[in-house]
Amino acid sequence: MKQLLIVAILTAVIHMVNTLIYSVRLSGVRTERLATALSLFQVIFLIASTANLIQAPLMSSIVEHAINNGIARVGANELLDSSFYQQQLGLLNTKIRLVILAGTLGTILGGLLIPKFVSVFVKWILLLESIGSVPRMLLEAILRPRKISSMINKFKLSNPGRFRDALREPLKIPKYFLIANIIITGIWTTGVLSALYAGALIPHYRSTATLMSGIINGVAAVLAATVVDPTAAVITDQAMRGVRKEADVRQMAIYLAFTRLLGTMLAQVIFVPAALIIRAAVRIIT
Repeated sequence: MKQLLIVAILTAVIHMVNTLIYSVRLSGVRTERLATALSLFQVIFLIASTANLIQAPLMSSIVEHAINNGIARVGANELLDSSFYQQQLGLLNTKIRLVILAGTLGTILGGLLIPKFVSVFVKWILLLESIGSVPRMLLEAILRPRKISSMINKFKLSNPGRFRDALREPLKIPKYFLIANIIITGIWTTGVLSALYAGALIPHYRSTATLMSGIINGVAAVLAATVVDPTAAVITDQAMRGVRKEADVRQMAIYLAFTRLLGTMLAQVIFVPAALIIRAAVRIIT
């Protein structure tokens, strides 16, 4: 249970950070320093990357534990036909769904933090420009916290009410890329988890099933790189040039966060079907 809790917390952190990414473009437009904003956020994104590196093997060990329990109880040859192992699969199904739920909660938290994060990130961008480098900025924060605090206080906070207004305004961004974001998030959220569960459904070839997650996530990455990211970049650049209003980028950030939330819910629906598809594919190639 402790291991599952750690996985759930790490999953929530990963989804929270990936949701906060949507606010980076707005911070860049507001400061007219988009390249700096995207570069600085990579430092924060390392948190999600590190959490992902820890989360994946922990989740894999939970699956291995379920398989090994079944083998120890009934043997490898009768594993899939035993009622005990079916109970183990049921428990594993529940655990994985709880992990997906943690991703949903992390997404909600990230969405709620977007207004505050934009205002804070605007300050960080300006601080980085003033100090000159990320290591020096971190060193200044440690050695001279009062100086950093006084510099931060010079900048005005954003009004969170503007983000609520963004949802009430007519939609000024393409619907197709919002729908694509739901699908991509659903695939990305459940890709590795469905592959791990498929490995439990076909334990003799679980390594092959697990490696299938790379193909699934690759599909999501291609869709993101060809549909969502370019459209978001165009909208951001148009706002930078004055062709669009800043409110459009704000609306985009809010709607992307909302569609990401829907995507994590979609993951609950497609989790088992995706695992069954992976199992079928493994049987074909083996």
